[in-house]
Amino acid sequence: MPDVILVTGGTGLIGQAIKHVIETEPAGSRFGKKEGETWVFASSSEGDLRDPEQTKKLFEKYKPTHVIHLAALVGGLFKNMKYKLTFLRDNTLINDNVLHTAYLTHTKKVISCLSTCVFPDKVAYPLDENKIHLGLPHESNFGYAHAKRMVDVANHAYKEEFGCNFTSAIPTNVFGPHDNFDLEDAHVIPALIHKCFLSQKNATPFVVAGTGKPLRQFIYSRDLAKLFIWQLREYDDVEPVILSVGEDEEVSIKQVADAIVKALKFNGEYTFDTSKADGQFRKPASNKKLLDLIGEFEFTPFEQALDETVQWFLKNYDTARTGKIKQ
Repeated sequence: MPDVILVTGGTGLIGQAIKHVIETEPAGSRFGKKEGETWVFASSSEGDLRDPEQTKKLFEKYKPTHVIHLAALVGGLFKNMKYKLTFLRDNTLINDNVLHTAYLTHTKKVISCLSTCVFPDKVAYPLDENKIHLGLPHESNFGYAHAKRMVDVANHAYKEEFGCNFTSAIPTNVFGPHDNFDLEDAHVIPALIHKCFLSQKNATPFVVAGTGKPLRQFIYSRDLAKLFIWQLREYDDVEPVILSVGEDEEVSIKQVADAIVKALKFNGEYTFDTSKADGQFRKPASNKKLLDLIGEFEFTPFEQALDETVQWFLKNYDTARTGKIKQ
């Protein structure tokens, strides 16, 4: 039986990055396409995964042997704060339907995508895979965080009761081509790229919300894609794995903004609005488990990855996810 790998949320940031890697890495290599493999990148237009019947139809259509489950309702800090129940409910339904349908159809393996926001707000840093359930997540995104956290609980339950090979990945902040650049609900890097682009276009000041001091670990989507492919092929434990650059690679929001200004060659006025919320100051995660398991892996340098993202945005501005604001 040839392998059919279904990627839910396949047209999003990480899905498109996996597609890029599968199509551009040498065939048969560690991250390239293997002989006899079929990769399916499904979008929400093919089925609403909140609906069990539509989820079942998607599985019947493609008959996946493996699933990389990326589909989720996601958004930036302010959207998370505003729609806590929606984020909790929609993501709980999506995850339950995908895992249960995978179990019913005897799918060999499922990797679900979690997020570092599943971790407790009050916890000793660095974050590692053993700390997920040690306290409540941060108030700002507790709906999304609880829904994602339950995937880990479900994976263990499916494994214990039915022997399912279900596991999960916990990426840190992801960015790259095909990101969501909508100013209303984008994450920090795409939002700042779009904002700086408009400031340049309209000769207005580039104003960054917050102090610029918070620190984050950012992973380039195409690096993350390789790590998902590695996990699919080489990792068979139920315990999650943090997919991240090292703790020593933390970058401040100011460094991000500086790099965007440089990549866009922006020379207008550039300031920080310190009256706006910063969110969590830092939440460093350890990638020790990943590096111990994978052996050799080279991450793309942050400025290079950011520059590639900016160039993609400029080239694809008319078709990129930029929201209603086309100025």
